[in-house]
Amino acid sequence: MKTTLKLKNENHMKKIINFLDTVTHITGTSIAWLTLAMIAAVCLVVFTRLFGIELIKLNESVTYMHAAVFMMAIAWTLQRDGHVRVDIFYRQYSASTRAWIDILGTLLFTLPFMLFVGIGSWDFVLESWRINEGSNDSGGLALVFLLKSLIPLMAVSVVLQSLVMIARNLLFLMNIPDHDSPSESQQEPQNAN
Repeated sequence: MKTTLKLKNENHMKKIINFLDTVTHITGTSIAWLTLAMIAAVCLVVFTRLFGIELIKLNESVTYMHAAVFMMAIAWTLQRDGHVRVDIFYRQYSASTRAWIDILGTLLFTLPFMLFVGIGSWDFVLESWRINEGSNDSGGLALVFLLKSLIPLMAVSVVLQSLVMIARNLLFLMNIPDHDSPSESQQEPQNAN
């Protein structure tokens, strides 16, 4: 009975991990397409300036897309271990030592910083929504409140992905296989710092 309950809890945990990983993956791969839209928009802005035409909304949309790409793809980059790291010693450690380093790094650095960013930006974003903040330029986009909303949204997505990474590393340390994982590193811990 106890083993059945344990397996059931492990399966629920794996399903949650896989769901959150899938959400992060879909968000990251979808938002990555904005880079192509940014290139097209910048080319169009530059081309129209040759003829003295100023497209303020299109120009500002590049800033919005740029912010969206960076803030909404951070969790995806974290998931894929694509962040910058100085790992002089890290790769020489055993997989279990790396798992512990990743767990501690996530708990001590990533989560507190993201909570600080998310909580710290909350009033800033609410005020922007309250006044329906728009562009300072006439003819610009009246959506600054949406742009600022990406800050706490980014923090939430990184916190969720960090929790997934902690859970994956704990599963690894407990020798519980993670076969349902879309991640290629099911036997290796994911990096968090």
